[in-house]
Amino acid sequence: MRVAAQSLRSSKLRSFLTLLGIILSTTTLIAVMSVIHGMDRYIAESVSDMGSDGFRVVRFAFIGNWDPKKYLEFQRKNPWLNRDEFAFLRQRAHLISDIGLQTGRSADLRYGSERVDAARVEGVTANVGAMSNYQAAQGRFISEVENDKKLWRCFIGSEVKDRLFPNTDAVGKTISVNGRAFEVVGVSKPLGSVFGQSRDSFVVVPIEVFFQMYGRRVQMAYLAKAIDQGHHLQAQDEVRALLRAYRHLTPGADDTFAVISSDSLSGAWANMTGAIAATAIAVVSVFMVVGGVVIMNIMLAVVSERTQEIGIRKSLGARKRDILNQFLAESSMLSGSGGLIGVGIAWLITLIVSQTTPIPMSMPFSAVVLAVSMSVAVGLFFGIYPARRAAKLDPIEALRVER
Repeated sequence: MRVAAQSLRSSKLRSFLTLLGIILSTTTLIAVMSVIHGMDRYIAESVSDMGSDGFRVVRFAFIGNWDPKKYLEFQRKNPWLNRDEFAFLRQRAHLISDIGLQTGRSADLRYGSERVDAARVEGVTANVGAMSNYQAAQGRFISEVENDKKLWRCFIGSEVKDRLFPNTDAVGKTISVNGRAFEVVGVSKPLGSVFGQSRDSFVVVPIEVFFQMYGRRVQMAYLAKAIDQGHHLQAQDEVRALLRAYRHLTPGADDTFAVISSDSLSGAWANMTGAIAATAIAVVSVFMVVGGVVIMNIMLAVVSERTQEIGIRKSLGARKRDILNQFLAESSMLSGSGGLIGVGIAWLITLIVSQTTPIPMSMPFSAVVLAVSMSVAVGLFFGIYPARRAAKLDPIEALRVER
């Protein structure tokens, strides 16, 4: 190994140019897997906020490939979710511990001279706060009493608070939502952003007040939570069966609604990212092969340069296996060094991107192991032919070769 390291150090520029393909391949592979891993963590922790025992019922949903024809078909045949269905589910479903309503649209917010344009206004039942990721940093969430009595109260996101009340407490103040006055009862903890789009620019109001503002024919969703995680799938099946019965769907008819859960979102994301990862590995493998061919050519040149050295080693008792191992060690160290350099560059890219952009990159240890293993394997595989050629040299003929 020392001899191999000395050989690499003796011609640094040649070694670097030889490793360039391996370095770029390793960097690309780890960077892609870091983006996928970061998004996986983000989906699990932030976007898919229904918990392991929660799910939603919506008018329609695309989980996977987007199909414009199906979108138009769903728009035509899937009726809007309504309060009568919600009351039916709340009364008949026994495998859910709670169920709530949620709807929303955009609106402009004002407080004095301060303004927030196109914030999201969400109308919810009071139990949605406990079933989603709304957590109060100040004050509280809206209550059931405020919903029943149709009180004009609201719970605001942290960005709305920072922009409307930059230097004062928001709780107890009155803001304007599309010209309607609402008293602030609480401020949410920050939720972060998705690819630069803030998730903290929102106002939550009682759903009965929302209906007074915008009417009852609005796009809404049912949020449900199973009695426990073990009954999660059974609860979804129960809600699906009840809705089908309420809508008088025949056994062979398709659902005219969609049930989505954290598992379905995570599964769809995993399928998509799995295809991306497989494509990335296939592309990187091609570049690895190209880098391996370069390593093989360089190792053949090294064997030619060191033919006399090989003859001396063999005349002093070195076996074919010793020569073979020497050159395999050199080629694997060469490619492994490229892999490690690629890991370092990918780590710097991940650090810079995660700190300066909204892309949630996170380098997984498995990507490091895979990339370095692939680079070492490439060195071993493409170093076999030069190493065997060196091992088969006749010591007498090798000693006759002039330097």
